[in-house]
Amino acid sequence: MLSKRIIACLDVRDGQVVKGVNFDGLRAAGDPAELARRYNAEGIDELVILDITATLERRRALADTIGRVARELFIPLAVGGGIRTEDDAAAAVEAGADKVSLNTAALADPSLISTLAARYGSQAVLVAIDAKLDGDRFAVYSRSGSTAAGRDAVAWAREAEDRGAGEILLTSIDRDGTRAGFDCPLTAAVSAAVSIPVIASGGAGNLDHFADVFTTGRADAALAASIFHYAETSVRTLKEHLRQKGIPVRL
Repeated sequence: MLSKRIIACLDVRDGQVVKGVNFDGLRAAGDPAELARRYNAEGIDELVILDITATLERRRALADTIGRVARELFIPLAVGGGIRTEDDAAAAVEAGADKVSLNTAALADPSLISTLAARYGSQAVLVAIDAKLDGDRFAVYSRSGSTAAGRDAVAWAREAEDRGAGEILLTSIDRDGTRAGFDCPLTAAVSAAVSIPVIASGGAGNLDHFADVFTTGRADAALAASIFHYAETSVRTLKEHLRQKGIPVRL
């Protein structure tokens, strides 16, 4: 079994890290560069910056924030939010991003996935899928979870892979910020449908939640925010817990 990755997420608004519940009720959680420095020292495997209001405000992700965070890291950095065009992606890469994450723009123009994969390689292109349970399926939402996209999450993940995406960043809107555990049925359904890595996001509240999503949910990586931001646990403690459960992680 390949090592599972632990990823910290920085949801950024106006240059500050924020966190809410179900994509709403945001509160401050710290300075992006300071948190990046801490996570890098603790042994996080990767970091994701999501400029959560860039799409709604129709602007690019903040280059200054990306640059300040990138200077603190010796690990991969992914950036999302406001990346609508090839030029937007180029600006994020030039500012220090190793990967770009597409969400609303990919739904509006799926060919953008292929364009960026051809330019930077599939390993540099994440497709972020925000989904929640709708009857007997998982429905995709866009624009920071505010708009139904009229797509099924499993089918969209397959299409994203076919178009050149290297990873799926899968967020459960139902679980986001609740600390009730990752949505394992959602994660397992998407993981079974694609051959590229699936990053589970939304709902991490304790150490066993990570173990659950790596086993029952079949995730390749797990992303969290609150549990790390507020120093409720450390990356080292989490990795040791997973190792004791027989789940391989990067040292």
